[in-house]
Amino acid sequence: MRRYDLDWLRVIIFGLLIFYHVGMFFVPWGWHIKNNEIISWIRWPMLFLNQWRLPILFVISGMGTYYALSYRNIWQFNWERIKRLFIPLLFGMLFIVPPQIYFERLDKNEFVDSYFEYFTTRAFIGIYPEGNISWHHLWFLPYLLIFSVLLSPLFVHLKRKPSIVVDWIKETIQRPYGLYIFIIPLYLIEVLVEPFFPVTHALIDDWFNFINSLILFFFGFILLASGKGFWDSVESIKSKALVLGIISFSIQLVIWIVGKDNIYIHITEALIKVTNLWSWILAIFGYAAKYLNKKSNLLAYCNRAVYPFYILHQTITIIIAYYIMDLNWSFVSKFLWLSAGTFIGSWLLYHFIILKITLLHPLFGLKNEKVKTQSHNYINIKP
Repeated sequence: MRRYDLDWLRVIIFGLLIFYHVGMFFVPWGWHIKNNEIISWIRWPMLFLNQWRLPILFVISGMGTYYALSYRNIWQFNWERIKRLFIPLLFGMLFIVPPQIYFERLDKNEFVDSYFEYFTTRAFIGIYPEGNISWHHLWFLPYLLIFSVLLSPLFVHLKRKPSIVVDWIKETIQRPYGLYIFIIPLYLIEVLVEPFFPVTHALIDDWFNFINSLILFFFGFILLASGKGFWDSVESIKSKALVLGIISFSIQLVIWIVGKDNIYIHITEALIKVTNLWSWILAIFGYAAKYLNKKSNLLAYCNRAVYPFYILHQTITIIIAYYIMDLNWSFVSKFLWLSAGTFIGSWLLYHFIILKITLLHPLFGLKNEKVKTQSHNYINIKP
């Protein structure tokens, strides 16, 4: 049966992604362009979101893969992944991302001519940040494509012949706090890999992010492979997970504020971090299963719009941000203008152009409506 709660989570978490990228305009951390006034306090809610926002998307994507392989063989699955991930990635790198880099170059006085001049002479020279070729916010797509192709033989095998590992997971997650067994590999990666490979989203040197995200993607598949037991377990543990999430994030805040760093603090913080992110993931799944597993016309519309919104949104955010960055507006005014402008701009392009022109559908990862209706049990998970 279709899990409408997963569809809702996909829509909601993507909505948070827009607010997160709007927030990047104001925080002290580096981003493509920055507001004329940095708002320090906004980093705390953003750090909270940052702990579990991407991890839960990779878990949900792994769950979507489980459903996709229910009615496709391995070749059909991988070809579908290539069409729906690589084509939008290529299109995005050619036409959606270049305006972001153009406005960044304008802001840094590294380019002064028109966008046409930039696109025809500079846009495809060199690799960002020294050059101008980049996938920017679309980095999720190549990672997800590689994960899908890399793990598809194992997933097909597990679908056809559930192994002793799946049986062990089914048994383990039925125990009190059994779902927390999944933090062990996350903790090991956090302790042994993270200190040596900072997150870059550049794929070839992004080993911590790559391995960690691959594990979370695998977790999503294996959790659904465990059957109804996962949903029963997450339903029973959701309130405990919420409490653990609040406690662990509070401890993490203290560690950040104190600011001291050594091997012992890193080992301790790593345990707090993975407990925090996994607790929020379990709590979110549990409460979503209870309250959001409902079909609606609004969900159907939003679920189809998510992928085009994801592709479009950051470009719109940066364009608007460039023109308001030096205005003497309050933080609230700029935040509301950026957020509303990004949502409305993405919707206008999606509803009145992308939806109306069938030739644009594959460029934005949209499935054919006929195929979509025939394969209604598949949860189309994208970033």
